[in-house]
Amino acid sequence: MSIVTVQLGQCGNQIGFEVFDALYSDSHCPQGLCSKRENEVYQASCKERFFSEEENGVPIARAVLVDMEPKVINQTLSKAAQSGRWKYGQHSCFCQKQGSGNNWAYGYSVHGPRHEESIMNLIQKEVEKCDCLSGFFIIMSMAGGTGSGLGAFVTQNLQDHYSNSLKMNQIIWPYGTGEVIVQNYNSILTLSHLYRSSDALLVHENDAVHKICAKLMNIKQISFSDINQVLAHQLGSVFQPTYSMEGSYHYRRNPLGIDWQVRPPLSGLPTLGKVSLNRELHFNTSIANLVILRGKDVHSADLGGFKDPALYTSWLAPVNAFNVWKTQRAFSKYEKSAALVSNSQFLLKPLDTIVGKAWNMFASKAYIHQYTKFGIEEEDFLDSFTLLEQVVASYCNL
Repeated sequence: MSIVTVQLGQCGNQIGFEVFDALYSDSHCPQGLCSKRENEVYQASCKERFFSEEENGVPIARAVLVDMEPKVINQTLSKAAQSGRWKYGQHSCFCQKQGSGNNWAYGYSVHGPRHEESIMNLIQKEVEKCDCLSGFFIIMSMAGGTGSGLGAFVTQNLQDHYSNSLKMNQIIWPYGTGEVIVQNYNSILTLSHLYRSSDALLVHENDAVHKICAKLMNIKQISFSDINQVLAHQLGSVFQPTYSMEGSYHYRRNPLGIDWQVRPPLSGLPTLGKVSLNRELHFNTSIANLVILRGKDVHSADLGGFKDPALYTSWLAPVNAFNVWKTQRAFSKYEKSAALVSNSQFLLKPLDTIVGKAWNMFASKAYIHQYTKFGIEEEDFLDSFTLLEQVVASYCNL
């Protein structure tokens, strides 16, 4: 069961490299808590999932790299090759110089359709190398320009061509202080399009990861490389296999190894209505929580707090909303680690803030011409606002 990773834009390619490097490093770490056989099975499971055939003894990442210019892709290829441990395939990259700045609408409406065949052919070639395709892991920025627009377009095409395979998008939530003047526009357009075409959005906030680097890791001058390595370790600790009581490593029922409810069942949805975000949220009500424990003392960890019905929406019992995976096989160099994947109200306020800021700009027609000249009309913005306001209302009503 194999995953094809699609790395999009500067953000996606730089994080993608760190993810593959973390996965490879982890699978080759000596592990005292596991038997030799268990560790060998773990390594084989990781290799089958993320790497394809070896070339001169070096495994090749199951990945397609896409960007608008060759600089970042060339740097990514070079870093992987220089490691001598793993590398990207020679024919797994697509870069074509864009012609109109850093623009979401250009990526989605022009660059994507223009190069659709070339990009999808590269993805098909990677799929054909898989004995059994689990799904796609798409790494991209949410607020960037052409790359995030192209990412939304590529995800939509994956849904059209591989409707039975899971599509999971890992997206980077922008800094609250702002990186791009139109980042709120780009964010609502990206989120609304991915909501329609992706099966799951795995979100990381730049501000939260930056805080980890500063306060927990005590890094004085935080670089994007530092942030990307934290992201890669978090993702690796989620995606690596866990060891079953039957004596084999596995990725659970869900094809990408994630066994939580991505979207609530339609029969359980509360009636939508206008809900105020001003009410104080004492905790984030959840639809589902998944805890992954690795390494020492995993079987003695107290997880009773996660079974409290008060944590979950009233129409889901904790037994249906909480899951835990445990394995004595530690992740990377850590003696023990815990990861929480939660579908909850955690992003409710950040999402409402982005939608509000985008609406204020839209009401004054600010920068709209940068989108309309490439085919994204005002109606497209209104559709995005409507959909995301419904999402905000749904999560408010949990």
